[in-house]
Formats: sequence, structure tokens, C-alpha cells
Amino acid sequence: MPRTARAAKGGVIYHIFNRGNGRRVVFRKRKDYEMFLEILRAGRERASIKVFGFCLMPNHWHLVVRPRGDGDLSAYLSWITNTHVKRCRVRHPHAKGSLYQGRYKSFPVQGGRHFINLLRYIESNPQRAGLKKRAEKWPWSSLGCDKKVASALLDSWPVDRPKHWRKVVSKPLSRADRDVVVASLKRSRPLGEDLWVRMTAKKTGKEQTLHPIGRPPKQIKKVR
Repeated sequence: MPRTARAAKGGVIYHIFNRGNGRRVVFRKRKDYEMFLEILRAGRERASIKVFGFCLMPNHWHLVVRPRGDGDLSAYLSWITNTHVKRCRVRHPHAKGSLYQGRYKSFPVQGGRHFINLLRYIESNPQRAGLKKRAEKWPWSSLGCDKKVASALLDSWPVDRPKHWRKVVSKPLSRADRDVVVASLKRSRPLGEDLWVRMTAKKTGKEQTLHPIGRPPKQIKKVR
């Protein structure tokens, strides 16, 4: 059965995520990270898209983007992932198996505090994982990248950035805010206020992501 087209509307902020196949390493050396950042930059010339944040981890990556038109997100990400796979095969010819676990995942994100919480979660990844004592020391994220990468790849935020952003990122999210972000990531559901999430899930065909995991409990018939 052919795959159905993704309902990726233009003008919407998206959290994009992909992981190495079997959680295996995607980025082995510095050159691997640099190659992917160059692919992200080059992809912007093929589709109208704004990039607000990113974080490349050894076995997965995150992006926060907003496509201009309805087809721009899939055009951008399809070219990125296909190009990355091809270049990795050339760079690592002895690597076996698929590079990625599957197709990328995309989740619509509401602006305001949910956008900010998402960027805090993404950019603090290296600190939580113990790769760096402070997140801004990780050079493969929108928080720690150098000015050359930032100017070539990143766009201005659609919301005001909190003051002393690096200090904000270094402080853990509250458990409630973190749980909301993690639930969105695990269930592939939109991230935002409850009403916005329900409306967005309906518009984008993600209503199933709002249902509880597992089978519904069996209804016990009353004996009369």
C-alpha cells in the first residue's frame, strides 16, 4: 500500500526529529557533524523554510523550523535525509544497514511558552546527556554553534527570546513542562495548549496521537 502524503501546512512551526537505526551512532566524528550542518544550509536553497533551532546528538537530531508553503517542509526534509544518507555511504563505505530508524517525525508546535520550552529542551540535550557540563559548550546546536554557522543557518525567532538565554537553558525545565514536551515527542502529537492541540491534531490528521496508549478497557456487560 502506498504511503499517504503528510499533512504539513505552511506557516506552522514544526519540531522535527530523527534517530539512528537501532539507536546507532549517526555522527561519529567532527566531519560528520559539519557535513550535516552544510546539508541543512544547502537545503534552504531548495525550499522556503526558516530554521529557529537545532541540536545534533551522536545518535539523533532535532530541528525547529517553519516552512512558508504547504509543500516546503517535505521538500526540505526529503532532500536533507536523502542527501545525508548518500553522503554517509560515501564517507563510511563499510557501514552496514540503514542509517535512520525510519522517516523523520514532525510535530506542530504552538508559539509562545511552548516554543520556548521546546527550544530549552532541545538545546539542553548535551547537558542532560552528560556530553558537556554546560549546554552552550556543545558546538553542534543552535545554542553553542559558532557565529558563521548561526548566520548561515538560523533565522530570528517568532517570539521574544528570554534574557540571559544561556542561563535559562542551563536550568532544568519544570517536571510538568518537560513531561509535555516528552509526551509530544513520544506520541508524535502537536505541542501546545490543550484546545490548540486538539484543533491542530484534527487539521493535520494526528487525532490518533491524542488517544491513550494500548487497547481501551473492555466494557463489562451488566447482568439483569
